[in-house]
Amino acid sequence: MATRTDAPTRREQILREAARLFAERGFHGVGVDEIGAAVGISGPGLYRHFAGKDAMLAELLVGISGQLLTGGKRRVAEAEGGAETLLDSLIEGHIDFALDDRPLITLHDRELDRLRDSDRKLVRQLQRQYVELWVEVVREVYPELTEPAARSAVHSVFGLLNSTPHLGRPGALPGRAGTAELLHRMARGAFGAAAVPPGTPVAPGVTAVAHEARAAPGA
Repeated sequence: MATRTDAPTRREQILREAARLFAERGFHGVGVDEIGAAVGISGPGLYRHFAGKDAMLAELLVGISGQLLTGGKRRVAEAEGGAETLLDSLIEGHIDFALDDRPLITLHDRELDRLRDSDRKLVRQLQRQYVELWVEVVREVYPELTEPAARSAVHSVFGLLNSTPHLGRPGALPGRAGTAELLHRMARGAFGAAAVPPGTPVAPGVTAVAHEARAAPGA
């Protein structure tokens, strides 16, 4: 979810290609030589930047968790227009990640357990802080939600947004803008449905959105 517009460094190029290859073939299905070839350097040359594949994987997964948290905090600090606007901004930021960094979602799902305990705990710590940031904003917008319910709703929406690697082959979906708009409407619909008191009739579309969000795997 980087916002930089200048050319990526060699280290960033290596990480980008490593993420793509790990997601496509699995961590153990990719060799250092293949990652090096993807960025135009020899495999051994990678060791000037990383100690090995394990270090690349750790930097990818810890790094994106940190970027999400930093980006969320920045949106909170720069927020104007109230909690509704801030929630929309948080959703937009996570959608940017979900659409632009799909290999990292796949890596998290498949390879998180390969990290050292300390790195895995750091990832979880960063993720918890990110969730709690959202929970506070969601409860401002939907004060009828209890804290546990808001937290469950946030995890469910993350599951919905993080489903992008499974949305289908390129060309089978709307363009990026259309997909982003659809995901945004579904996320807001899921939060709205979560805030409806149990037993209250809701529109069929809202019910469907709520069911899809709650069925998605959590972040």
